[in-house]
Amino acid sequence: MNSASRDCPRGANLTDDKPHLADTEHPPIFFSGGTALKRLSSTFAAQGCHTVHLVTTFDSGGSTARLRAAFAMPALGDLRNRLVALADPDLCSHALVHCMETRIPDTGDPQNLRQMLVAMGREDHPVWQGINATPARCLRQCLTHFLAAMPASFDARQASLGNICMAGKYLQEHRSLNAVLGLFSRLLHVQGEVLPIVEESLHLAARLCDGTTRVGQHHFKEFTSPIQECFLTVNEPDRGRDEPVVCKPRASSAALARLREAGLVCYPMGSFFSSVVANLLADGVANVVAALDCPKIFIPNTGHDHELMGHTLCDEMRILVQTLLGERCSAADNGWKESAGLFLTHMVVDTRNGHYPGSMELAQKLAQEAGVQVLDLPLVDEDGQHHNPQKLAELIQHMTGTHNA
Repeated sequence: MNSASRDCPRGANLTDDKPHLADTEHPPIFFSGGTALKRLSSTFAAQGCHTVHLVTTFDSGGSTARLRAAFAMPALGDLRNRLVALADPDLCSHALVHCMETRIPDTGDPQNLRQMLVAMGREDHPVWQGINATPARCLRQCLTHFLAAMPASFDARQASLGNICMAGKYLQEHRSLNAVLGLFSRLLHVQGEVLPIVEESLHLAARLCDGTTRVGQHHFKEFTSPIQECFLTVNEPDRGRDEPVVCKPRASSAALARLREAGLVCYPMGSFFSSVVANLLADGVANVVAALDCPKIFIPNTGHDHELMGHTLCDEMRILVQTLLGERCSAADNGWKESAGLFLTHMVVDTRNGHYPGSMELAQKLAQEAGVQVLDLPLVDEDGQHHNPQKLAELIQHMTGTHNA
């Protein structure tokens, strides 16, 4: 790699003490799940930078699976995680954040665990200590609605109180995720916006290179064969042996409306298939992204991602573009490179500290053939596993601000 390729984009300053704040009308927009962007999201919130996050609702493991099974609803955990990460640290109390992250024990008598939830509905319960009266009252009202609808056999093991309260609001508002996110964004003083990529209750499935098909996002960390493709389905995990029905739901109207106003589109680090690619499966996303005239950047994972077993960085670029092209491009068709610029303009790597699967030289060559600019910048911590949130935030704000200027 030549030295020029390690330079910042023209005009960028990764050591500037006062990063440019993104335009709230044309903000950076992220496709992601709930946890990988926690540090970056908190950095944006602390700086007062307005960002928009389109988040998956397909998780199917643990307490989320039990909540979804009881109420046939989308997964709320990733939405909650992102809301908490974007909470204004100057306005949202630590007690409220702690409450949102409180969990019921994962062991114990089922009836006793349900009674723990019931006890939390009382005003004098310790979980509400330190929280201002208004948000505490709102959360208890949400919990009350959940308790009224809770099945007598509900399995409360490891249940997140934040998820439970959000589920109560969801049921109260006739299954409106927008109403849930509106309320909790206000309670947490969220800096930015969190929107579901789809509002239906669907599951993520994968076809593997060994010919098998598995339904359920929680299985993705268990695969022993590489993922060939993933898709959305109405079929529930671990129920029946029929081939799952492929669904192409329309992306939520709120997500598409905000995406049309993007000042930058980011496919960020995170579980590649279940967090990033899953967001791109909804109908309407590809057309909106293709029509945008703004930077569209891919920040690949550094370090290990089990979902990328058997795949290289070259494969990641191809899969991103082919997913957005959909039926217009087969997996074996190299024509995707001709359309890559519609969906991807930059790939951000750190060849000094980052670790990427496959040959970086081949990835750079492929990017050049596809018209994708590679930015090789010092953004990864010395552990080689994590991106420095401050440096990455400054780069994204600069690229968004330069486009909006």
